[in-house]
Parts: sequence; structure tokens; C-alpha cells
Amino acid sequence: MSKSHISPLDGRYKSKLSALSHYMGEAALSGQRVNVEIEYFKALAGLGLKNFPKLKESEVKILNSILPLSEADLVTIKDIEFRGYRQIKATNHDVKAIEYFLKLRLGASSLKNRLEWIHFALTSEDINSISYALMLRDGVENVLLPELKKIHKELTDLSKKYASTIILARTHGQAAVPTTFGKEFKVFEYRLRRQIKQLEKQQISCKLGGAVGNFNAHFAAFDKVNWHSFAKKFISGFNKGRGVKIFLNEVSTQIDSHDTYAELFDNVKRANTILLDFCQDMWRYISDDYIKQRPVEGEVGSSTMPQKVNPIDFENAEGNIGLANALFGYFSSKLPVSRLQRDLSDSTVSRNFAVAFGYSVVAYSAILKGLGKISVNTQKCAQALHEHPEVLAEGVQTILRACGIQNPYEKLKALTRGKKIDNEVLRRFIEDLDVSKEVKDKLKKLSLEQYTGIAAKLAKGLK
Repeated sequence: MSKSHISPLDGRYKSKLSALSHYMGEAALSGQRVNVEIEYFKALAGLGLKNFPKLKESEVKILNSILPLSEADLVTIKDIEFRGYRQIKATNHDVKAIEYFLKLRLGASSLKNRLEWIHFALTSEDINSISYALMLRDGVENVLLPELKKIHKELTDLSKKYASTIILARTHGQAAVPTTFGKEFKVFEYRLRRQIKQLEKQQISCKLGGAVGNFNAHFAAFDKVNWHSFAKKFISGFNKGRGVKIFLNEVSTQIDSHDTYAELFDNVKRANTILLDFCQDMWRYISDDYIKQRPVEGEVGSSTMPQKVNPIDFENAEGNIGLANALFGYFSSKLPVSRLQRDLSDSTVSRNFAVAFGYSVVAYSAILKGLGKISVNTQKCAQALHEHPEVLAEGVQTILRACGIQNPYEKLKALTRGKKIDNEVLRRFIEDLDVSKEVKDKLKKLSLEQYTGIAAKLAKGLK
């Protein structure tokens, strides 16, 4: 293990994040910046501008050949930014380093006389805005959504598997009425499904209007071009075949407003919060022995207590979700706020998007691992349920209300509140009621096993 790691994402959890690194790592950001610069260069060439002839097919191939970036390319870009490279002194500017890199790469090609059209009339935020939007979309579509859908599938399967497995529900931590494990899994499946659907339809705005969003330089150079229309078309060109769309922020300052970033991050944060809630419930079910965990050979639960099988996967997920959501919450409150036409404080914050995604992915991995080791302890669930026959009081008083009996709630409250009763006590109470035999028979048929309403149907999915 490298001694240089200061984050568990680069050390302990690195093996879980290879896909995320591919789409949202520093190399991916450099690649997206180069991609946007190249596509912008091509788009300009298609406008018929003076001194910028249409690209030949061979020249398009030259441009396309630059990507993907090699390790040597990435080193060169970093050298240009931080140390200087050949005749280029250190820029201390990441996007300018991309521009100079492209000029170096194309300097010996047939495009050598058109190099000043690279980054023409743009500010660095025009490139960054689109690049980050593309990177976020890749992270959502190729990493977060697939992992969330895996969890969703597990919850769907568990809902069906345990649709009729009865447990005692608890409200305020106290014995309530019977439910089924399948229906309680279904609650989380339903909640998560909504967030996944919203995430699939998210849209991310970008800007391409120059120094303060007015196309000042563009218009000064070519006042007959409809630059606003050009920008809309250029950005929409990145959407072919994609679910999450990017679009032009039509009125911006030097930077995009980042309102859509906040919408995206809040969406992921909601999904994470649902999963955090799920992890805490699972922890409690395991603690109560309602759920058993399959011991993994070789795994240790405690350095001193050899019997322990801890709910470490759900605890790990809870902690990592907390870290991710702290960042997502900060992003959402920080990024839409910028002094006047732009301050730079958003730049360093944006570099941490992959960190929040990373902690989320680690959490999802832990949840999936945890779900792969569980089974419901039906014997314990049945035992806990039959220790609380008093929970049928709700059904008794409701049937009595429906029959027109006065003050049934108060009668059952006097019998059961804060008390543990048995089936015999409840039977005698029913016998002593001044109601018809038909009503008494209906009350006597109430049972803990059958008093679950439509829980099983809900678990299987109502049509």
C-alpha cells in the first residue's frame, strides 16, 4: 500500500472504485476538457467563418485521434500546468494547459495554421462547465444508477420472498400491530424506485457565453452569427443516446448557476438518505435477532469476543453515506452562490464531486454485501409476535366502532395500555361484551397471524 494515500478512497476502498475513477477521476476530467475543446473546434469549422475553412475528413481523423489521452499525454498536461514543458512556462491554469497541449499536438499537422481557433472567444469556465456536466452524467449513468438498481433489485426480490413472513411492527419502538417483512422491504423498494426514476431524468445545465455570459468576444469577432443558437445546438449535440441530458443555461454569468447541480446532488442525497434509513432498520432487526447473518469463514467479528457476527456492512454503509451526504449537502448550498459575475471558490469544491460519488459507491457496495448474507429468523419473529396478543386491541376496538358500540377505544385502553395480557384475558373481555354472538364470533376470529391487512399484496406489488 502506498504511503502517500491520505483518503480511504485511494487506499482501502480503491478496488471498489475503478469504474468511478474511469469516469470521474482527474484523468477523466482532462479527457473531457480535451473532448469539449476538440468538438468546439469542429463546430466552429462548420460555421463558414472567414479564415477558418471547413475541415477535411483527414483533419477530423487527426482531431479524433487525440482521444483517449495516454499516460504520457496526461503527464504533459500536468507539466504544462505546474512545471512548464519545453518552451512553455508553467501556466498554473488547468484549462490553459489543455489549450497549449492541443496546440503542441496539432502543431505539426495540416491544422498548424488554424491553432488560434482552439479555445476561440472562450473563458475557461465554458470548457469546465460542459466538461463537469459530462463527467457528472457519466458518473450517474455508468456508476451510481447501476449500483442503485442492483440494490433496488435485491429489495424487490426480498419483498416477494418474505411477502407473507409475519413480524411484529414497532412504532415509537413499542409493539404495534403485525406486518410482514416483505412489506417492510417494499417500503424501501418503493421509495428508492422514485429516486432512481428522478435521477434517470435529471438535466444538467452548462454555459458557453464567454467571460460574463454575453458572448462579448464572439459577437465582436463575428456579429452576424447567432451565437446563442450555436451554443444551444453545440451543447445538445452531446446528448445523443443519453438519458441524463445537458443543456444550455441561456442566461448566465461567467459560470453556470449550478442550480441543476444542486437538483442532481439533492436527488442522490435523497436516495442515500433512504438507504441510510434502511441500514439503521436492518441494524435493529439484526440486533433483535429477527434477521440472521450468515457467518463468513475466516471473518472476525471481534478481536476478543469470538462469537460475534456484527452488522458491519450496514454500519459501514451508514458511515459512508453520512460522509457522502455531508458533501452533497455542502455542494448544493455552496455552488449556486457566487459573488457578482464569478468568484473562484467553486473551482476547488467542484474537484471533490468524485469524492462524494466515491463514498456513495462504497456504501452501495457494503449494502449489497450485507444483503447477500441475511435471512429472516422466522422462529424468532413468531415468538416475538405471540408475546404481544394485546396488539389485537386495535382490531377489536375498530370492529366495535363499526358495530356502533360506544367508547370501545376507551374500553380497550383500560384493558391493554401499558399492560401485557394473554389470549385468555382478551377472550374473557370479548365474552363479557354486550354485543351479538355474530360480533363476538368475528372478534374471536382475530388472530396475530391473519391481522396483517393487505401487507402481503403490497409486498408483491399491487396491480
